[in-house]
Amino acid sequence: MPIFFTSLNSGSNGNCYYVGNGNDAVLIDVGISCREVERRMHRLGLNLGNVRAILVSHEHGDHITGIPALSKKYRLPVYITQHTFRSASIPIEPGLMCPFKANEVIRFGNLTVTPFVKFHDAADPHSFVVEQDGVRVGIFTDIGIACKQVVRYFRLCDAVFLEANYCEDMLQKGNYPYFLKERIRGGNGHLSNAQALELFNKHKGKQLRRLILSHLSKNNNCPELVDRLFNEHAGEVSIVVASRYKETELYCIEEAIQGVNEMVDHRQPVQMVQLSLF
Repeated sequence: MPIFFTSLNSGSNGNCYYVGNGNDAVLIDVGISCREVERRMHRLGLNLGNVRAILVSHEHGDHITGIPALSKKYRLPVYITQHTFRSASIPIEPGLMCPFKANEVIRFGNLTVTPFVKFHDAADPHSFVVEQDGVRVGIFTDIGIACKQVVRYFRLCDAVFLEANYCEDMLQKGNYPYFLKERIRGGNGHLSNAQALELFNKHKGKQLRRLILSHLSKNNNCPELVDRLFNEHAGEVSIVVASRYKETELYCIEEAIQGVNEMVDHRQPVQMVQLSLF
């Protein structure tokens, strides 16, 4: 069964990523309105009835704004760590709250999701790898540095949403105050173009087929610059730059490339537990 994925929006104005198959799907973050999620999925021919859950990477507004309305309307469970929930201050119905822990696999039909801890200026930030039949799609945005966990999972992915947030020169010469520049580039902020490119060049696996550059800064980056930079090093990997204003195309991977995608040792699936900005 093929695995499909798209960015419904990517940037400081809102982030939302879809990964699924013909029966089951998940949303990683919902930082755009319920109405926009509906519109964009409809344009792509995607059925919200197939979405089994929303997974929350961290509590910043551009990742959580649309969660309460979407979760309530479609009765979608929200997978969120307890630290993130306390910091998010968003209303989620108790029966739809599902805490998760790092490195514990969550299952939705034929899909599995593995969350792992990353560096970011948030209470308990995580990234995710969604897997089906050996095909892995990583959602790696809002990353301060390419730590060992990021490198480990990046190597295993067939497709990746990878942050390329800022151009170092544009950030340095721009009009952001010094403290904000330091937050962005200080190890708990975002990956620069150069850092993302280094991760791609050094650690991409032979099975990597599509790289979707994500979470570009409106003021400190340029889509054309990012596209040109990565295509110079792409080889056989297809490069896409996600928009901060609309959805990308719906992409698909039919099956895993045999012999190059090592398996990850997973723990037992998470049991669902109910709880009463640059």
